[in-house]
Amino acid sequence: MTAISASMLASNFARMGEEACRMQAAGADFLHMDVMDGRFVPNISFGADVIRAVHAVCSLPLDVHLMVEDPDRYAETFVRAGATFLTVHAECTPHLQRALRHIRDLGARPGLALNPATPLDAVRYVLDDIDLLLVMTVNPGFGGQKLIPATVEKTREAAQLLRGSGREIRLEVDGGVAESTAALLRGAGADVLVAGSALFGAKDPAAAMAVLRGQTA
Repeated sequence: MTAISASMLASNFARMGEEACRMQAAGADFLHMDVMDGRFVPNISFGADVIRAVHAVCSLPLDVHLMVEDPDRYAETFVRAGATFLTVHAECTPHLQRALRHIRDLGARPGLALNPATPLDAVRYVLDDIDLLLVMTVNPGFGGQKLIPATVEKTREAAQLLRGSGREIRLEVDGGVAESTAALLRGAGADVLVAGSALFGAKDPAAAMAVLRGQTA
């Protein structure tokens, strides 16, 4: 079954703990936590203290996405805050394999994120070091964007690469995930959909999740 990672970037920040519990009750599989530093992306979101607070009130695994320069510097802080998956961008570190291995050594599950225009080549050399590949289907930094059409084919190619590797690596997509695009992304091979506005803006988040999973018409 397709997993749903509810993007807390779309939540009401004044009630983030309640919003996290609401997504858990609706059936989300993960909480997606976008950490932005205002340098790698032109936005600032929240840090480890917020993630720690959410972790204290919600038992869902935390899917922490570091959109920051020099992610090695912050990895231990976010693992201690409760990250289950900790994902870093290939574009953010010159020593990618070392950064991913460091995350695993800290006890979290390493993820690798690629911006829309970043080719898949870098993934081939770190397949032993990742548990999750995140294909960005919009340019990172802001929620509510429309999916970039070319990223559907990129997702398909990523799925083929991961299947061919024989490894158990989850393929996640993030950006523009909605009722109108979910089937395309599932068909391309994504098994984790990050959704924000489609869930937090829905009257019935559980029904919205079912639609994204392809369980209802």
